[in-house]
Amino acid sequence: MANLKVIRNRIESVTSTRQITSAMKMVSSAKLRKAQDAINNLRPYSEKLQQILECIINDSVNEKDELIFLRKTEEINKVLLIVITSNRGLCGAFNTNVIKQAIMLAHDKYGSQLKNNSVEFFVFGKKGFEYLRRKNYVVIQANHEIFDSLTYENVSSVADFFMEKFSSGEYDHMEFVYNQFKNAAVQILTVENFLPVEFEKEEEVVASFLKTYVDYIFEPTKEYIKNELIPQSIKFQLYRALIDSYASEQGARMTAMHKATDNATEMIKQLKLEYNKARQANITNEILEIVSGANALTGRD
Repeated sequence: MANLKVIRNRIESVTSTRQITSAMKMVSSAKLRKAQDAINNLRPYSEKLQQILECIINDSVNEKDELIFLRKTEEINKVLLIVITSNRGLCGAFNTNVIKQAIMLAHDKYGSQLKNNSVEFFVFGKKGFEYLRRKNYVVIQANHEIFDSLTYENVSSVADFFMEKFSSGEYDHMEFVYNQFKNAAVQILTVENFLPVEFEKEEEVVASFLKTYVDYIFEPTKEYIKNELIPQSIKFQLYRALIDSYASEQGARMTAMHKATDNATEMIKQLKLEYNKARQANITNEILEIVSGANALTGRD
């Protein structure tokens, strides 16, 4: 039976840990609520913007090749994978899943480019950057500060960097790897095309769109709208991915801390039970010693 002092110290230690995990759960819950509000406010605008672009692009199929951000190369030589992780841990398999998926994507889909050192990484978050650098992958840049102030203005400047790299021909293809937010307990590991821009819709959405399609008159001009909205759509895509990832991180951390708190509570119950058993055993031993001593004295008389 363990020493009473040892058990008591373990109970105090686990109780302290439970207070920390419970506090972290509450903080993540508050951050998650704000992130959910941001996602709910962003998605309707993003979907409508996508619909307008779909309308314009489908109406000018022959002009697609003239738009730099829609241009596809026959052979992909240089690839940039944009990996979105977090700056902190204690969020379950959130970071591990994204990093594994990014590495798998590089080896399976872009194996030939990887052998030629033509697959590079841009990483959001310290966790992904530290792992990829440790494994000697080519990380051209890492951005850890974006999550300190996740606003459209800050994301816009980063999106300009990507668009400049693509339009200059430095990269032929760019893809996201991140966790898409579904709910607090579920994050969807997502690989999403970034550049060149692709407009993909489900069959039902396409059918509904074509059914309600109207030949609009565009003002000022269709070309002007395309040149303005496509870069804005790219910025919103990056912003949405970062918001999704941030919300997923808070949901994953809240769930992990909730489980940790429950485990600590269960461990405290077991330790208290063990402590009571040990204490009862000590009391029983003391009683036996007293009785044995009394019997010995009685026998002498």
